[in-house]
Amino acid sequence: MLKNKIRNKKSGILFYGLTPPKATNTEEQIKVITQKHIDRILPLEIDGLVLYDIQDESDRTNEKRPFPFIKTLDSTDYANDYLNVLNLPIVVYKAVGKYDKENMSSWLEESKKSNSYSVFVGAASDTQKSKMSIKDAYALKKDINSDLVLGGITIPERHTKKKDEHLRVFSKTDNGCEFFVTQAVYDLHASKKFLDDYSSYAKENNKKIVPIIFTLTPCGSAKTLEFMKWLGIHIPELLERKLMESGNILDDSVKFSIAIFESLYTYGLQKGIPIGCNVESVAIRKEEIDASIELLNEVQKIMKRHK
Repeated sequence: MLKNKIRNKKSGILFYGLTPPKATNTEEQIKVITQKHIDRILPLEIDGLVLYDIQDESDRTNEKRPFPFIKTLDSTDYANDYLNVLNLPIVVYKAVGKYDKENMSSWLEESKKSNSYSVFVGAASDTQKSKMSIKDAYALKKDINSDLVLGGITIPERHTKKKDEHLRVFSKTDNGCEFFVTQAVYDLHASKKFLDDYSSYAKENNKKIVPIIFTLTPCGSAKTLEFMKWLGIHIPELLERKLMESGNILDDSVKFSIAIFESLYTYGLQKGIPIGCNVESVAIRKEEIDASIELLNEVQKIMKRHK
């Protein structure tokens, strides 16, 4: 059971991440997309499904967004109304700034009826208008549903510059986060440095360590690579050049991701940090969807090999 794995701080937690359908779709189109999602998910041996809550991040940067922002269905509504046939834990992302206190309170009350999982996401930038701060969302969760299994976001690449990502994680843990999901990872060095400081600080300050779930995502084109960089994903210069010069960028991105995860997984085992993986599939091209399944299967082999 996912709750037990998280609370017992087990390595090897495996998620598959999806984005809900675009809100511009008709009801009939949503049903078709949903069935494709269900058919893809059912054969997978995973601990849970991640459903993203997409927000416009244009305030975060002055650079033009490579792809236009299109609103998606609410992650909670999609989980409850369309994916309820799945006998699988669903980790619902909540971009808390989109919700006022009344809406958030109502959802937290509803979440008490079953084993619920969520990841709270704060504002994309200091200038983004928010109805609720993440600090207030943590307090509301504690008051209304303290048993909600709550995760947080961590960005290992940010640690290279600010050198305080491990402190952010411990602060969020103190506020009730029991596991962390990273932004998509392509920078192995930054991730290892984050794990180093996370482990050292925990030992020096008698702090508890929680599972760190590294996100992997296939990159199918130069345009996707550009978008990943726009989102703030750091891709080392040498790796970016290799991908751009690759005869098959999708295939090579999967190979790089497999190698990165195996290195991080074994590194975590050495340091006593429970490491998991979230393989995300946010593209609509069949080749990229198939690549995400291939990547997930390879990650699963790594986890079994290093048990």
